[in-house]
Amino acid sequence: MSHYHAVVWIDHAEAHVLEFTSDVVERKRVRNPHAQQAHHKAGVIGGGKAAPDAGYLKDVAGALADAKEILVLGPGSAKLELLRYLHRHAPSVEANIVGVETADHPTDAQVVAHARKYFATVDRMQARL
Repeated sequence: MSHYHAVVWIDHAEAHVLEFTSDVVERKRVRNPHAQQAHHKAGVIGGGKAAPDAGYLKDVAGALADAKEILVLGPGSAKLELLRYLHRHAPSVEANIVGVETADHPTDAQVVAHARKYFATVDRMQARL
């Protein structure tokens, strides 16, 4: 089932894609099979982060493909890596991104509540244009 609004909370290990209406929430979880915890070791050069996983980002893009308005949330750089991936490989999904925000590790219920408030504001603003 596709819904008009969707929110994705993403980090390097998994993405929670939540499509919703005023009374229905459809949840999809996309896991990165190659995710590893980044550990910093003394004497090692580099930030300890792996390159973005294109297969994982492709799966997230597929989970978002039917949404018409998308809010992207996440704690670190994964949300920006998703945007870069969409720009290069899924511009039709990228065109539906209406906002990007930093969010630590909320529950799915908190993500949906935040997204409903966000989209209510966006929808009111668009109605005035």
